[in-house]
Amino acid sequence: MLQHPEVKGPSIGLLGFSKGGDLCLSMASFLKGITATVLINACVANTITPLHYKDMIIPKLVDDLGKVKITKSGFLTFMDTWSNPLEERNHQSLIPLEKAQGPFLFIVGMDDQNWKSEFYAQIASEKLQAHGKERPQIICYPGTGHCIDPPYFPPSRASVHAVLGEAVFYGGEPKAHSKAQVDAWQQIQTFFHKHLNGKKCVKHSKI
Repeated sequence: MLQHPEVKGPSIGLLGFSKGGDLCLSMASFLKGITATVLINACVANTITPLHYKDMIIPKLVDDLGKVKITKSGFLTFMDTWSNPLEERNHQSLIPLEKAQGPFLFIVGMDDQNWKSEFYAQIASEKLQAHGKERPQIICYPGTGHCIDPPYFPPSRASVHAVLGEAVFYGGEPKAHSKAQVDAWQQIQTFFHKHLNGKKCVKHSKI
């Protein structure tokens, strides 16, 4: 990445959403040169499949697909399928984010129907502080679902999941979710400009 002509350097910022969020947490924890990480509705444990890095394997968070629920509209919700990352059986699945070099920004949709994003962000905050690290920035958006896209994208409340091939409900109220997408976009840019460019503020995007 640092050798790519479009990468300014000398460090890297990461932005991850959903499963991509816990992958970014793992990258920030194990790789050097990453100084700012943004997570959008992400888990603090490795999910879905074991993660292999060098001679280490981080098992996946225990899940129970028997707890999948179906809404009145026929969409699947996965909120209750994930076990608590703090349970003893999941300790090996927790990502050691206290090893990361840079700060974190957690973007949280409080109506996320995929998993308990706010709860996971609080776990991350407590874990970092317990190791003497800086408290992460956590921004919670009421009425906002799982898929927080750039501004003016139509709110994605449900869709056919690319991996599962099933219709999944993501949550979110259209008006609140749309406002959250505009604000989150600016918050993300401000965070990256501060921690990658050393700027305290950034002009609002015209997007």
